Amino acid sequence: MIEKINLENILFLDIETVPECADFNALDEEKKELWALKTQYTRKEEFSPEEFYERAGIWAEFGKIVCISVGYFVFKNGSRQFRVTTFHGEETKLLTDFKNLLETHFNQPQHLLCAHNGKEFDFPYIARRMIINQVEIPSKLNLFGKKPWEIAHLDTLELWKFGDYKHFTSLRLLTNILGIPTPKDDISGSDVAKTYYEEQDLDRIIIYCEKDTVAVAQILLRFRREAILDESEILSV
Repeated sequence: MIEKINLENILFLDIETVPECADFNALDEEKKELWALKTQYTRKEEFSPEEFYERAGIWAEFGKIVCISVGYFVFKNGSRQFRVTTFHGEETKLLTDFKNLLETHFNQPQHLLCAHNGKEFDFPYIARRMIINQVEIPSKLNLFGKKPWEIAHLDTLELWKFGDYKHFTSLRLLTNILGIPTPKDDISGSDVAKTYYEEQDLDRIIIYCEKDTVAVAQILLRFRREAILDESEILSV
């Protein structure tokens, strides 16, 4: 079935997130209390709320998106190209720009969004941050009232699970076993907050995010038993 999907109808994506503030002490007292309550079972007794705050980017209520990278296939004159671009900067603007893309170029019923662990992380995170920033949620992300077969989402993690819902395989592991160049050759997800707040190097994060987006496309190609992308076929636009 997956082989029958037109690759040009898929928008591949990845997001990078950080805590909403550079430091736990920048939060007001109520937000500090809410953070402590939200994470009490996750951090247990090992970390204080302040020590655990470096992981706040995982939760949409306590984090924010610093970039969304998207990629799509273009087939022309017998050649294949994968074009990648990134929305970044102030969160409300990058979310609005991403929404506009979905509403203008990826708004048809046959169009799909694809991410690794997208159904558990990327898609709901974007939708939640849109509500917080008062950005209208585009149809492709608004699941209210939709039947399962009407949801236009592909998830490479879900495809790899084959119904084994307790199973998790990271993007790094999946690229390794499938013979795909690793997207984690510079930084990893745990480095993003430090790179953003301490090093103030958003460009480095964007490169990392785009590599993840390319990796998701490569994984889908492997699932379809097709040749993975060569560097010459990948274009940043």
